[in-house]
Amino acid sequence: MARALLARFADRIQSPDLRVAPTEKLTLGRVRIELLSGLTVALALVPEAVAFAFVAGVHPLVGLYAAFIVGLITALIGGRPGMISGATGALAVVMVALVADHGVEYLFATVVLMGILQVVAGALHWGKFIRLVPHPVMMGFVNGLAIVIFLAQLTQFKVPGTVEAAGHGAAGGEWLTGWPLITMLGLVALTMGVIWLMPKITKVVPAPLAGIFVVAAVVIGFGIDVPRVGDMASIEGGLPSFHIPTVPLNWDTLAIIGPYAVILAAIGLIESLLTLNLVGEMTGQRGGASQECIAQGTANVVTGLFGGMGGCAMIGQSMINVKSGGRTRIAGVAAALFLLSFILFAAPLIEQIPLAALVGVMFMVVIGTFAWNSIKILTRVPKTDAFVILLVTAVTVYKDLAVAVVVGVIVSALAYAWNNATRIHADIYETGDGQKVYRVQGPLFFGSSDGFTELFDVANDPATVVVDFADSRVVDQSALQAIESVASRYEAAGKRLQLRHLSRDCHALLTKAGHLMVDSDDDPDYAIAADYTVRTGILGGH
Repeated sequence: MARALLARFADRIQSPDLRVAPTEKLTLGRVRIELLSGLTVALALVPEAVAFAFVAGVHPLVGLYAAFIVGLITALIGGRPGMISGATGALAVVMVALVADHGVEYLFATVVLMGILQVVAGALHWGKFIRLVPHPVMMGFVNGLAIVIFLAQLTQFKVPGTVEAAGHGAAGGEWLTGWPLITMLGLVALTMGVIWLMPKITKVVPAPLAGIFVVAAVVIGFGIDVPRVGDMASIEGGLPSFHIPTVPLNWDTLAIIGPYAVILAAIGLIESLLTLNLVGEMTGQRGGASQECIAQGTANVVTGLFGGMGGCAMIGQSMINVKSGGRTRIAGVAAALFLLSFILFAAPLIEQIPLAALVGVMFMVVIGTFAWNSIKILTRVPKTDAFVILLVTAVTVYKDLAVAVVVGVIVSALAYAWNNATRIHADIYETGDGQKVYRVQGPLFFGSSDGFTELFDVANDPATVVVDFADSRVVDQSALQAIESVASRYEAAGKRLQLRHLSRDCHALLTKAGHLMVDSDDDPDYAIAADYTVRTGILGGH
């Protein structure tokens, strides 16, 4: 299996998607940048994985194994080179109740089922529906996630505690005060300063990695007493071992893990696909949504069978990777392998890294992730879009990402429907042969059907009335019913109603529903049906 994975990776590093640009091939310099970027990401993954394991109520190694396995598999076969995946807080908060009520074995089974659902979603190409997420929702998502990342770092300003003392948190309940707080803030500021200054001096070493090394050297060299990675928990362990979850294989088990698996799969895919789009905008890449779904699902199935808590894309670490120069699959694979090496060989050394350095790195990620231009454009964009940006940001912070995106899409859709519903009107004129023409403007759908029916003056109209749809579209069943209603009113008044200039799709929709009878032919290349008479009584029962 290891040989097969190496062969797969060898094929991958020859593929075009590993190039930084279409004309720039993989070089030794590029490999160096990718490896250093992977090392930076791995260092940032450690406290995150441990903290999220605490949140879920499981052993730190369960989070670290998930970060390694999910990160490795998605780096190899994911839809976007440069993305980083691992254990995330969005999933961890859902797992808390499951672990507390049923134990960790049910969590592993849930993660396996979650992965299967994600693979199915990818196979059915459901990832393409991420295109329906409007840009204001994306901006709100980015801003909310930046705030969440910022708030998550504040727990590092508490007195370190053990897992038992911290409960489901990553640190104890007491905030740092006095000189410990001042020292922590100073080291965070030093890290951020190094990251800001380093690119102006040299780009040989990624700025975040330089910041971590400089602050670690200062703390270890001067023996400064500040919280370190080892104060959270020991990260030392062995290789993850294959383990089939020990749960009963029956319907009762499925009833327990099924709802959690569906929620986790949805949250994981939403966060991963939004991160995929965000990284794509930064690196100029497109596509890969369905492939990413399959990769995330495969990774979660494997991590569930090897004692991991599951995961999805991590926007913070993905931003670190991209801003450190990581553009290929090498960086993601290197990050996963470095993380495994920390667990196996370098735990005592990694545990000496001050948390202040990693907090400083994440604060710079927050600054780089937040869409600052969204503040300026709030007064320039439509009020609905501004409201959606603020709403999604708030819901992301106070609830979770999945709910925020769903709420944002629903509000945007309702706003779009309302705007189109108010656009329905008609240009009305009479022809020389005594006919009256209603030239309908705007789409005819459920939101505008009432307005459409109110356009017509049945009592005062002549014997023949023409409804011209050249500037309109018949969209749904509500539109069909509206046309049927208008036709019934004219029939009851002994008058004739004709429909003109229906596009092919509109004509097909009406004909399929049994509403139209062709009176005259028309040029099919013009994509219209020129003159149709409504056959009433189909929907109304007449």
